[in-house]
Amino acid sequence: MSDDTTIVLPFPHQRSPHHSLAARHHRDWLDRHRALAAVADETAYGHWEVAELAALSYPAAGPEDLGLAADLLGFFFLFDDQFDSELGRRPTEVSRICDRLTEIVHGALPQGTSDVERAFADLWRRSTSGMPARWRARAAANWEWYFASHPAEAGGRRGGRIPDRESYLMLRRGTAAMETIFDMVERLGGFTVPPSVLHHPLLRRIRQLAADIPSFSNDVRSYPLEAPRGDVYNLVLIVQRERGCPAEEACAVVLGEAQVMVDTYAGLLARLPDACAELELDDEQLGIAQRYTDGISAWLAGYLLWERRTGRYRTG
Repeated sequence: MSDDTTIVLPFPHQRSPHHSLAARHHRDWLDRHRALAAVADETAYGHWEVAELAALSYPAAGPEDLGLAADLLGFFFLFDDQFDSELGRRPTEVSRICDRLTEIVHGALPQGTSDVERAFADLWRRSTSGMPARWRARAAANWEWYFASHPAEAGGRRGGRIPDRESYLMLRRGTAAMETIFDMVERLGGFTVPPSVLHHPLLRRIRQLAADIPSFSNDVRSYPLEAPRGDVYNLVLIVQRERGCPAEEACAVVLGEAQVMVDTYAGLLARLPDACAELELDDEQLGIAQRYTDGISAWLAGYLLWERRTGRYRTG
């Protein structure tokens, strides 16, 4: 398979100067939640450079907040990876695990009993600290979407049937947790986006593209790992079936689609001032809208750079 898997962005990445502090904090956090961390080999996990991803994705975050970002990203990786085992083919058991975590965001299970539950309860408490009720409600709904998507993914693995593209996108947008990633742009930036801006069609399209682009790229990166173990929710497999083509060609198609989305994304960003003018935003609201889209762009640039460098998706 070709190594030419670079998506070209029209804006540069940035990097937080607090990476080292965040890395130390994240190691301490993993030590406190050893059962969660045990999903991955310690040496291999070190090569994933999770704190580096946080530093690239949230470059404006302060030291403490960057530590929170690293813990959050580490949780996503480690939580998802537990389902790479036989557990990931047992939807009933996956549902039980995910339902209990969903209870935490709704206040029914404030502390949790397992180490995974305690780790997530800690993340939820720190993430919601100081945020208004409207943001917390949205964040809870997005976490519920993320957790509730895993049983369906487990059912797909068990059945072994490659989904159609529409079904794939529907599920992938849940398991990718991008809306939660974007919620953290506000949390780490210390602001909340006005509802009229957040739900404006332009902003919704910007968010959707910024969510789908990394998923497409990630499917290409992770295909050599996922295909041998029978994972069916991967766009490379879907394109292979659609076109009757080999994997290398399918990878090129997926990356080409991602590049088209990047170009569309850049065009939408250029229309942001017009959308803000239509909404008659004041100076403060205008500044928030710009910070929010800047934060999403920083995530996109940072993630794609990290993905090219990380050891997480290496097969040899």
